[in-house]
Amino acid sequence: MTLAFSWVPAEAQTAPQPQTLIPAAPRLAASSWILMDANSGHVLAQHNADKRLPPASLTKLMTAYLVERELNQGSIRPDDKVSVSEKAWRTGGSKMFIEVGNQVAVKKLLHGIVIVSGNDASVAMAEHLAGGEAQFADLMNQHAARLGMDNTHFKNATGLPVEGHYSSARDLAKLTRHIVNDYPEHYKMYSERQFSYGGIEQPNRNRLLWRDPSADGLKTGWTDAAGYCLVSSAKRDDMRLISVVMGAKSEEARVQETQKLLSYGFRFYETRHLYERGAVLASPRIWGGESDKVRVGVDSDVSMTLPRNRSQELRARLDVSGDLNAPVTMGADVGTLEVMLGDQVVGTRTLVALEDVEEGGFFKRLFDQVKRFFSGLLSRFTG
Repeated sequence: MTLAFSWVPAEAQTAPQPQTLIPAAPRLAASSWILMDANSGHVLAQHNADKRLPPASLTKLMTAYLVERELNQGSIRPDDKVSVSEKAWRTGGSKMFIEVGNQVAVKKLLHGIVIVSGNDASVAMAEHLAGGEAQFADLMNQHAARLGMDNTHFKNATGLPVEGHYSSARDLAKLTRHIVNDYPEHYKMYSERQFSYGGIEQPNRNRLLWRDPSADGLKTGWTDAAGYCLVSSAKRDDMRLISVVMGAKSEEARVQETQKLLSYGFRFYETRHLYERGAVLASPRIWGGESDKVRVGVDSDVSMTLPRNRSQELRARLDVSGDLNAPVTMGADVGTLEVMLGDQVVGTRTLVALEDVEEGGFFKRLFDQVKRFFSGLLSRFTG
């Protein structure tokens, strides 16, 4: 038996408005780009998004993410001291200007990685967390695989050029979603415009922070091979977008092209939050259990990205596949939630049991078997 029914999500119950016509996404002067909704993961625009390209200092997004993960798990603390090796001190390129032999707090190094793209800080943290940069790169690749970054391979913690070190616009957008959503308590540092260490004050290299008040991160990158790159995020009202631009021709170009993407997304799309994690969406029949019904819903928040002024067309359908039999454990898959915009399916989620239902006693199970038999018999005659 399949239980299927439709209803209008509460967030979509708004008065109809004139439909917004959506033009083609902008074409950018860059090698690769993507525009993604941070909440739903929906891609609004893309070009060569899976092409493997040198990521330059965008690499440090993964370096920072792993530091944030260790902080969140309590494996390290913000005030832990990190010894600066000669290798870290000698690392070329952009610097935080830490000195060999000094002890520097984790939180300072993390800010140096994110705000001023410190290669020296990145190597110091890699050595502290994994014992060496090569070992840290192995961790980076393991986490890239875990996050579904299929076109990424890291050879170092900095993004300094080396053969076999690559990523893609889509993979970097996926990583950025995790930075934004997994560790929001750390995310605010990506919007800081200045960083000072050892009497040296340096600006954040992300010029978009000065131009767009809705922009609050994340990271720039540049090498001769990579060109000028920028991963950005901006939030307006309840919508947060992630933009990745790779291979632009100049610092100014990467900002301008990013602005084009963000303007397009905010102008023509909106994010609708439909269901909360754990909200009861239905209570279908369950056979042979201590109770006759089981509450079902979704195990994570459900947001959808839609063309503006079309939310009144949203419909949702629950499919609870087959007869449900006790016992059922909380979190077990019991069906599918489909969200439709007109006739088009715009999102699917797994339905899960929101509670345990234990097997009933002997007489309860016997009674349910009899009831189920006659219910099936009746359905054949009336079907």
